[in-house]
Amino acid sequence: MNASDSEDDSYDERTALVSSENPAVPSYRPDPDLDPGQDPDPSKVTPQAQSRPSRRVGPEGGAQEAEPDEEEELTLKYGAKHVIMLFVPVTLCMAVVVATIKSVSFYSEKTDQQLIYTPFTENTASVGRRLLNSVLNTIIMISVIVVMTMVLVLLYKYRCYKFIHGWLILSSLLLLFWFSFMYLGEVFKTYNVAVDYPSVGLLVWNFGAVGMVCIHWRGPLTLQQAYLILISALMALVFIKYLPEWSAWVILGAISVYDLVAVLCPKGPLRMLVETAQERNEPIFPALIYSSAMMWTVGVAGMGGVAMANPADARRPEAEEAEPSGRRAEPESQQPRHFPQDELEEERGVKLGLGDFIFYSVLVGKAAATGGDWNTTLACFVAILIGLCLTLLLLALCRKALPALPISITFGLIFYFSTDFLVQPFMDNLANHQYYI
Repeated sequence: MNASDSEDDSYDERTALVSSENPAVPSYRPDPDLDPGQDPDPSKVTPQAQSRPSRRVGPEGGAQEAEPDEEEELTLKYGAKHVIMLFVPVTLCMAVVVATIKSVSFYSEKTDQQLIYTPFTENTASVGRRLLNSVLNTIIMISVIVVMTMVLVLLYKYRCYKFIHGWLILSSLLLLFWFSFMYLGEVFKTYNVAVDYPSVGLLVWNFGAVGMVCIHWRGPLTLQQAYLILISALMALVFIKYLPEWSAWVILGAISVYDLVAVLCPKGPLRMLVETAQERNEPIFPALIYSSAMMWTVGVAGMGGVAMANPADARRPEAEEAEPSGRRAEPESQQPRHFPQDELEEERGVKLGLGDFIFYSVLVGKAAATGGDWNTTLACFVAILIGLCLTLLLLALCRKALPALPISITFGLIFYFSTDFLVQPFMDNLANHQYYI
């Protein structure tokens, strides 16, 4: 009897526990939309259950309210920072070209040799004939640029990546090895430095090999940027040396118009290239673009000449969709993001095409080589920076792809001719009469 009584008592206790536990279950699973203060029996709600509604509503609402401030902060941080970081390489590239023009006479001396793209000579006394030849040279040059750009767009559209990489690698090899060898030879000759060929070959080999690795694979950001600036300066020096004087000015004006059409026209080749890269979520080739961020960490190349991109945004939807069904996705500010530190620091950046560097430097270099006066050179330099600043301002306002050449080249040409034909004669007359202002 005692055993049976104990069994009955234990059974009653178990049934009592089970029956008393069932009514308490709903209190531990409250309605997520119900405010904790409106619960009929708040004492039965655990702290975890009380914290769930606030975690779902509070942080999300806070994140939504703070999103404009955060976006404005990021715009100020990455906008102003990278705009300044874009001014520095442009200035360095033009400084290298001007310093070379002023110190190495080879690049400023007139020669009868011309590029294959400019077959018409300007060695004639007739102004009309000279102007006609410069226009014909410009037509041929712009036609070559258009055709090569269209070929590049078609190759990229049909995913001929190996051919494009081979093309760019050959171009980089020519610039880093042959053009740098020519440049060093002229510098050594100018300063009368005796160097044997094995030493020059070893120097050029190390310079070119490191450059190929940094540009077409991976390398330190600063080193990659330095090589892109140097190859832009080398290409600009070649144009300054072998482009006829009048043809150079007409080509600069025509290339700015072409850049305007190629970027803003719906079927423009540069716009098609950028849109295709954005659709595929692929970066534009680093040998064509200067970036203030690591090119191999950028997921979307962005806008034509100047752009900003954030590759981490492309990975956020997949990370949220991979959340288990039993877990609630936390707000973005609370989600742990396990990205490499260098990627987090370098994922945003301003980008400028190397062609912009080249033609900026050609304008300033031609001003230094033909005018020979520092007033004209500095005027063109300031005009290009003002135009670049206005372009970046328009980019921030319009938030669409914009060409980087038209405003800067237009200002540069206006400042060059006005300074060369108005300001410089005025300054010479003041100096001759010993007037000081």
